[in-house]
Amino acid sequence: MPSTTLAGSERAGRREWIGLGVLALACLVYAMDLTVLHLAVPEISATLHPSSTELLWIIDVYGFMLAGLLITMGTLGDRIGRRRLLLLGGALFGVVSIVAAFSPSAEFLIACRALLGIAGATIAPSTLSLIFNMFRDPRQRSLAVGTWVSAFSAGGVVGPLLGGVLLEHFWWGSVFFLAVPVMALLLVLGPRVLPEFRDAEAGRLDLVSAALSVVAMISLVLAMKKIAQDGVGTVPLIAAVVGLAAGALFVHRQRTRPDPMLDLTLFRLGAFRTSLGINVIAIFVAFGYFLFVAQYFQLVLNMTPLAAGLAMAPSNIGFIIGSQAAPRIVRVLRPAYLIGAGMVLAAIGLAMLTQLSVTGGPAMAVIASLLIALGLAPVFGITTELIVGSAPPEQAGAASGVSETGAELGGALGISILGSISLAIYRSDLADSLPHNVPGADSVRETLGEAVQVAATLPADLGDTVLTAARAAFIHGVHITAGVAAIGAVAVGVLAVARLRHVPAGELSGGHGHD
Repeated sequence: MPSTTLAGSERAGRREWIGLGVLALACLVYAMDLTVLHLAVPEISATLHPSSTELLWIIDVYGFMLAGLLITMGTLGDRIGRRRLLLLGGALFGVVSIVAAFSPSAEFLIACRALLGIAGATIAPSTLSLIFNMFRDPRQRSLAVGTWVSAFSAGGVVGPLLGGVLLEHFWWGSVFFLAVPVMALLLVLGPRVLPEFRDAEAGRLDLVSAALSVVAMISLVLAMKKIAQDGVGTVPLIAAVVGLAAGALFVHRQRTRPDPMLDLTLFRLGAFRTSLGINVIAIFVAFGYFLFVAQYFQLVLNMTPLAAGLAMAPSNIGFIIGSQAAPRIVRVLRPAYLIGAGMVLAAIGLAMLTQLSVTGGPAMAVIASLLIALGLAPVFGITTELIVGSAPPEQAGAASGVSETGAELGGALGISILGSISLAIYRSDLADSLPHNVPGADSVRETLGEAVQVAATLPADLGDTVLTAARAAFIHGVHITAGVAAIGAVAVGVLAVARLRHVPAGELSGGHGHD
């Protein structure tokens, strides 16, 4: 079994590559859980009748809990062992998935998703940090990180397809069972092929810092959601103040403690902070558009869950192709230029989404999603390796935690912020286009899923009118949010070329992180 201090020249062997496959299983569950739930949104809306705010929480509370706890769990892994933490998290994830499948209410499902986020936060820091410990050879490490990114994409392919089959024949909760056999396999194989890594000199776990980071995250998210839902008021203002205060105290505590949970000097590394920013915004874009496309296929084009899963498969395959090709391309092309080209390609795909219509077929959305995936996939792998590789070796664990925290935060914020913008446009349009005195009008204004359900209970002509108005309002929201995301993608591409062009081809780690 490899020790915690491998020689920098040591190449990984068969056991390390098998171990990488086991780590990829954990990432697979990550992506499966997220993408399957997107397909289940219409069924969840019809069965549990969540409000628009509850629906957003069902989708993104998982990501917010991950983002709030990743650094804490990374610190815990240093103390009890990263493999042990990975296996404990896998066991908890499997158990909570079974419970979530039988949720009787939206509130119960939100609580289960939060617990899944806690379980996921124990898994996430282990995967990337173990990869950087197991693969010290630069070329092997690049391929390993590419495989790590591909695992998320593979989950995106497998999840919708299997989820679509389950949703065709069973209730919405059945999609949660997809995680159970994968986690069982992880628990069986993990102890056999994964090495254990722990820091014998790690300081005490700082529970105060952990609590401050979670309070800051959840309070700020609550404030944002309340403002998007109800406008500025007392509750969101109090939440914002609490969140900002907790964040400030967290930063102060990290600066004054001899063994901080998060070493803030990492942010003095130029390549570190630039790559982190690019990674967060790229994932913000990816998660934001994905939710809209899934709903477009099912609720606008009236496709079955299985058909929607098949329609989304090309984009997920594009992620796999892009993430596997990136380590080879970056050997001859500077990372900045590959990132810039990828973001421009993603922007083209996002611009295509602004041309979607209520009456069109799925081809435009499928092609646009494929372009977005091919553009963003290399960005994720390159920026992840730059983030961790630009940090000093003794801080690689902390850099891994920050990288994954930023990734989860970017995804959760993408769903929340872009979802809130889309919802505001949806409601504004319906205020003008929805016929007066329609039964269930309040429900129609909540979400498109609710509108579809209400329309089915109305007389045919009135139901068609309501459905047409709701779908048109939803498409308008997609147009605006896709346009905003496209502008953001171009800006990130420009930032990458301007700030990372000094990083030579073939070099994603070493002493190039400083200003």
